[in-house]
Amino acid sequence: MPARSMVSSGEASLSAAMQAAQNGDAAAYRALLRDCVPVISAMARSKGVRGTGVDDVVQETLLTIHRARASYDPARPFLPWLRAIAHRRAIDALRQGSRRPREVDDAIAYETRADDGPLPGHDLEDRDRRRAVVQAVAHLPPGQREAIEHIALRELSLDEASVLTGRTKTALKVNFHRALKALRASLSSSKEGSDV
Repeated sequence: MPARSMVSSGEASLSAAMQAAQNGDAAAYRALLRDCVPVISAMARSKGVRGTGVDDVVQETLLTIHRARASYDPARPFLPWLRAIAHRRAIDALRQGSRRPREVDDAIAYETRADDGPLPGHDLEDRDRRRAVVQAVAHLPPGQREAIEHIALRELSLDEASVLTGRTKTALKVNFHRALKALRASLSSSKEGSDV
């Protein structure tokens, strides 16, 4: 039997079993769930789920099918509906797996593992960068400094900044863009000068 006709006969039998299950046939429903397991397992493995995670995806998918069985439309193909559910459960399992802390039993591996935190001196670098930005903003002409302070630092809209400053939105935009250009030049020259 060609593969295409096996798939279509499988589709037809799964769809018929689901329709019978919706009409209350418990035996058809048990058979349907049993026949879904290999399809779900294959979907989970194709998405990268491994080991016991595959069993978890199968269980979660079967539970979802049970909860959503009334929403299945018998006029539509069953396998795409099943695969969509299995795909979502596999993605959930992968996300869940990435959140689990990994326990390290090997003391040497634990001691030699790189720290995920910021590097020593990171706070000092941030503080130096902030200080350089504050100094560069302080050296801007008053109109440009005002535009940067209101739009970038206080995160006001152009309308709000215009009301506060009494300047037009166009004037604020011009001053803001000129200030950004001046800040880029000032900060890049101070960065080049510090790399000795």
